[in-house]
Amino acid sequence: MAAVKVFCYAISTASIRVILCLEEVGAEYERVNIDMATGEHKSPAHVAKNPFGQVPAFQDGDLVLFESRAIGRYVLRKFKASDVDLLHGSSLEESAMVDVWLEVEAQQYDKAIFPIYYQAMIIPCFYGGTTDEKVVEENLVKLAKVLDVYEARLSQTKYLAGDFFSFADLSHYPVTHFSITIPQVAALFDARPHVKAWWESLESRPASKKVAAKIPQLS
Repeated sequence: MAAVKVFCYAISTASIRVILCLEEVGAEYERVNIDMATGEHKSPAHVAKNPFGQVPAFQDGDLVLFESRAIGRYVLRKFKASDVDLLHGSSLEESAMVDVWLEVEAQQYDKAIFPIYYQAMIIPCFYGGTTDEKVVEENLVKLAKVLDVYEARLSQTKYLAGDFFSFADLSHYPVTHFSITIPQVAALFDARPHVKAWWESLESRPASKKVAAKIPQLS
């Protein structure tokens, strides 16, 4: 059976999310690089796969998907094994908690941390622009409040959805991989021991290490 295809960009956090899912389940896949620097993501060929002209897009035979969290769910359902079930679909309660914390990641965590990453790393590294420190400071305050909730949760359970690793945890990895190198963000993690231990456990996973080794460094 032909491998699935991921149309992606090396430093796209959404692309990394999908690739992490594939690595966690041990699926075969073909990585098709989309050069966002030259605008390939806006080309008719790519827009036919992702109508918003973004990455990633995903193809499995005749099925074409976009939106990384939806793709991740598909991958984790299709390649679920007895020892790898990151959606915990066999338990209504556990799967509900996975859904809750996936929503928290998308609606609370990402909305606070991504603007920091974008301002502190993407704008100066890729556009030669100047970081808007006001935007960074405003979102550091938001992120601190989110991480306070995480610290309370992780003082009770090893991972966000419970005492088991899930897609809810994995989904945090991509943007945090980059953002943790920003001193102000690292300081927020260091100040919360349960959050810090949780992040270190995500970094130490074999799939994370494998994916991280192929991510270009931003400087």
